[in-house]
Amino acid sequence: MIVKEMKRMALCLFLLLFAGSVWSAAKEDRTEQRVDSVLRLMTLSEKIGQMNQVSSKEDPTGQLTECSNEEELIRSGQVGSMLNVVGVERTRHLQEIAVNDTRLHIPLIFALDVVHGYKTISPVPLAESCSWDMDLIEKSARVAAEEATASGIQWTFAPMVDIARDPRWGRVMEGSGEDPYLGSAIAKARVRGFQGTDLSAYNTMAACAKHFVGYGAAEGGRDYNTVDMSRVTAMNYYMRPYQAAVEAGVGSIMTSFNEFESIPATGNTWLLNDVLRKQWGFNGFVVSDFTAIAEMVNHGIGNSQEVGVKALKAGVDMDMIADCYHAVLKKSLEEGKITEAEIDSACRRILIAKYQLGLFHDPYKYCNPKRAAKEFLSVNNVSAARRIAAESFVLLKNDNNLLPLKGCRKVAVVGPLADSKANMAGSWKYDEQTKSYHGLVEDLQESLGNGVEVVFAKGSNLVDDSVYEANFTDQNRSTRDDRSDEQLIAEALKVAEGADVIIAALGESIDMSGEGASRAILEMPQTQKKLLDAIQKTGKPIVMVLFTGRPLALQSEEKQVNAILNVWFGGTEAGAAIADVLTGKVSPTGKLTMSFPRVTGQCPIYYNHKMTGRPMSPDAWYTRYVSNYIDVLNEPLYPFGYGLSYTTYTYGDVSLNTNSMDANGKIQASVIVTNTGAQDGEEIVQLYLRDIVRSITPPVQELKGFKRVALKAGESKKVTFDIDVDMLKFYDSTLDYVAEPGEFQVMIGGNSKEVKTASFTLK
Repeated sequence: MIVKEMKRMALCLFLLLFAGSVWSAAKEDRTEQRVDSVLRLMTLSEKIGQMNQVSSKEDPTGQLTECSNEEELIRSGQVGSMLNVVGVERTRHLQEIAVNDTRLHIPLIFALDVVHGYKTISPVPLAESCSWDMDLIEKSARVAAEEATASGIQWTFAPMVDIARDPRWGRVMEGSGEDPYLGSAIAKARVRGFQGTDLSAYNTMAACAKHFVGYGAAEGGRDYNTVDMSRVTAMNYYMRPYQAAVEAGVGSIMTSFNEFESIPATGNTWLLNDVLRKQWGFNGFVVSDFTAIAEMVNHGIGNSQEVGVKALKAGVDMDMIADCYHAVLKKSLEEGKITEAEIDSACRRILIAKYQLGLFHDPYKYCNPKRAAKEFLSVNNVSAARRIAAESFVLLKNDNNLLPLKGCRKVAVVGPLADSKANMAGSWKYDEQTKSYHGLVEDLQESLGNGVEVVFAKGSNLVDDSVYEANFTDQNRSTRDDRSDEQLIAEALKVAEGADVIIAALGESIDMSGEGASRAILEMPQTQKKLLDAIQKTGKPIVMVLFTGRPLALQSEEKQVNAILNVWFGGTEAGAAIADVLTGKVSPTGKLTMSFPRVTGQCPIYYNHKMTGRPMSPDAWYTRYVSNYIDVLNEPLYPFGYGLSYTTYTYGDVSLNTNSMDANGKIQASVIVTNTGAQDGEEIVQLYLRDIVRSITPPVQELKGFKRVALKAGESKKVTFDIDVDMLKFYDSTLDYVAEPGEFQVMIGGNSKEVKTASFTLK
């Protein structure tokens, strides 16, 4: 009887799954049929118009090309998408023009770089990645989608999934750091957050993984610069988060500004057609980056006519802002350089995206002012932002358990970033509610209570040179003080009199990182160094609260302070979250996803590097004729995966259930982790593997898993990882994805450098 019932249930489950797959296939067929019916009605000009994105002049994110009035362009059927249109009223107005005043009534897609929030701003993505919490990261993207869609936006140019190993590159703040495994997990989480389970829902939006590919490897860390890497390197490291995004169903892909194998990525057929579409099966649409098609002329591979042809043939469906497709494709077709079938394919993919978003069914579904009032900065959204911010902070140093603050009667807060509300959010935000933000001083006072006096002095300007500051700072956010360094420092020393501890809020402003904000020098600005030197001489304990969008070189500062809390740019609730951690209401759990160099000259620096033929001994300071520097250690100041807590953890030896594995088998690797401190906490336990010998040179280690483990004070837990053959695979010299027999090393620990090891053999 039980067997019969089980068979019946199994049959029912099969029928449900079969029916679901049939329904899904039928739905896809209906979409394609509807799109094809529209496509047959379109003129050549209308098809090319769908492939053209125009930026609003209200809020551009780059240099605009010369174009006519955007409303007239829409009426004439020359626009498929609008960028940088903000607000329900404006998006609805432009959508009404597209729907009512054009021949075929095809709706627009409205796009915006909603990178880490819309009204409620979460920490910058690099900060979020340091939480190693996929649920929180997905939640952050979900909040952003709910708020942005309530303002008429259906498409976000996020997530940025570029692997970045060089902190000189300003856009490291938009990504997930240096590791492809973690970057892939985060890419999937962000796509799920933006797109949800139903792209046609009123509160989901199409995601766009960017920038495909290699943008994070710009030479010298200089934005928009050239890139030189092999296909093997690209496939094993830089492409993996993109493949993960495709697997998660990302709606679109954006090309990168850089070249790849001496061909600009925007015109690279191997990247966009051979890998993205054929190998990975991507069926969404591809958009260029801002004027990237036209910029191929500057790369020196052709005139505007020629680069437009290259982009289309490579697989770029939509031209962002450059007006290149609109200007050249008709002539190229007449000359036989392209085919109408190629134009049809690009247009078709864009129309399918519009159907999937439900815009043909209801073009105004994203334009509900009542929803906007309900969604923006809701209690739940703000609460989520505060939690995400606190979990993104990384405690880098904490001598003698200076943090959390305790027993203080007076706390002195100094530094140019201590009370700057505008610097809380980080770059890529729109109409942020900075007036409602709290500064660190205000929130810290509230958290400590009336029994503790919190006093503040700026202490220094952000940088020494006012001209230099004006070059990178939005003047609306400039807080430059005209007093001399000596006067500012004197004020800081005065407020520090009688203080039990000094909180030094130092680092970067939001304009010093992000797009177009590469830095050749990652050391602290000299004026901030002078302030730190002065307060160190007081002999008082110093906590450095580090604001930054990238790893900084802190070799000297690390020796001057007692504690360092890296708070990145934490968003709407940054001040409150910082206060929560400083006072111990929240214990820090964040772990670095980019290595911190000792000095800028070490960059690029990353944990999963290759071994050289003359490796440096890990125990040596300097040895002649091996791969090292004569003036600084090879190792970073703070390695990938590093982060302290208000408690401490010890790791036992790694135990394997077997010492060998075949191609279809698994190995379990276990370790006992113990909370040896006096406070409850959460530890992010990390699994690394090393392939000892293989056909191409292996990295010294690769992250292959991690688990967040809650441990009460004094508690021990066994943490187990399953290792299968897929975790051992790599792209070999022929780009075959293989696992080769041989010896492997298992490493488990709290960061990439402090690990316990064991070995096994793959047969």
